[in-house]
Order: sequence, then structure tokens, then C-alpha cells
Amino acid sequence: MYTKDQLKFQLGAMGIDPKGTLLVHSSMKAIGDVEGGAETVLDALCEYMQGGLLVLPTHTWRQMNDTYTVFDSRTEPSCVGLLTNLFLKREGVIRSLHPTHSVAAIGKDAASYTAGEELTRTPCPRNGCWGKLYDRRAQILFLGCTLKCNTYLHGVEEWTDTPNRLKATAQDFTAIDRHGVSYTVPQYRHHTEDPVVDPSEHYDKMEPIFVAGGAVTYGHFGDARCILGDAVKMADLTVPYLQRDPHLFDNDDAVE
Repeated sequence: MYTKDQLKFQLGAMGIDPKGTLLVHSSMKAIGDVEGGAETVLDALCEYMQGGLLVLPTHTWRQMNDTYTVFDSRTEPSCVGLLTNLFLKREGVIRSLHPTHSVAAIGKDAASYTAGEELTRTPCPRNGCWGKLYDRRAQILFLGCTLKCNTYLHGVEEWTDTPNRLKATAQDFTAIDRHGVSYTVPQYRHHTEDPVVDPSEHYDKMEPIFVAGGAVTYGHFGDARCILGDAVKMADLTVPYLQRDPHLFDNDDAVE
């Protein structure tokens, strides 16, 4: 059974900058037995990153649809795992107002980092929280997850105008902030047709390229195998491939 101190030691062993920006994709099940359970996992992450900025995705894309259009940032559950749902309820955590791809953050610059998402019009715009990861030279931790969970690459595809990724028309959502103020947030949602694909299912094909380019390293957190990514290097390595082949993530063909 892992203790909080052991988990914090593992974060340090991976080379995570405690004063930087860290976004965590997570699988609690993969971590194994922890003294105090999921809350201890969050304690370890928060304490380790107390001098920096800790970010977790709190997405709601799964439940938002043509009839379910109100995103209340105070109460709407995340569709991406136990740790994200516990994290967004913690004191001091600020959740962004993106109706389908919100994140929650705590620590240095959390308010400014999450601000402005009610002005976005796509899931992962360059001037939103996902683009700010590049600007902040963030690290992205895949804690028991593969690179198929790499929402950041959805952003890279958006920023390079990859075709067949967004709906042609916007859908209106309502986002409610922590003070109860409502905003209308039109969104061009993720969508593919001709061909219908799920690009995230193919994001892990970049892993050998990332390894060779020094964009990812490996470690452990509890029992979980982890991939630690460098946001700048992952984007800079991916963009030239997308420019040569906009259909890069339409299939599992080897990257050339």
C-alpha cells in the first residue's frame, strides 16, 4: 500500500517541475492500493505542485448534447474519471467555463489560466486552456493512461486547421460560473464525417516519434505506468507531420 510521501517521491523521480505547470490525465484504478485512497492521491499531487499550477481535465462532452445544453460549473460532473470529480470539488480549485472541455486548476495563476473559456468557440482553441499549456511550457502526465487520452493533440489538430474535425455549424450552450452568472457559449463541436473516425484512438502512433525527439519520458506513480510529456516538444514534433499529412490521425498507419 502506497503512502502520500511515496507518491510524492515518485513524482519527483519522474522529473516533474514542482514550480511549473502540470496537467494530469489519470486512472485511479491503475495506481493500486493507496493509504487514504483517491483523496491521498490528490493530496500528493497538490502538495507536490503547491509552488506551481496543477490542472486536471473535467470534461463534460459525453453528456452534453442537442437537448442537454446547460453546463453549471459548480455541479456538472466530469466524464473523465474519479480523480477529476473529486478534484473539482476541492477548496481553492477553479473550474473553467468551457461547456464540453473544461479543466480545473489550483495554484499559481489558476484564475488567469482558467479565465476566458466562455469566449471560446471550439473544444481546444489555441487561446484557451489547452493552448496555454504550450505557452506555459507545461508537462502533461498520463498517469496509468496511454497517449490515446491526449486531449492536447486535439488542440494541435485544431491549431493546424486539420480538416474533418469540427462541425460546420455551432451549437449554443449555457455556461454558469461559480457565482451563478450565465453565459451563452456557441460551440463548433468535435465531429468527423467521410470518413467517420475517432482521431484520439490513433494519437498513440506518435509515441515512438515523441520518444526519439525527447518529448516523453516514463515513470511510475503507485503501480501505474506513466508517460510524462513536454507540451512544447509534443506540439512541435506533431505539427510538421500534420502539415504533410492532414489525415495523420485518421488511421493507425505507421508514421513516416
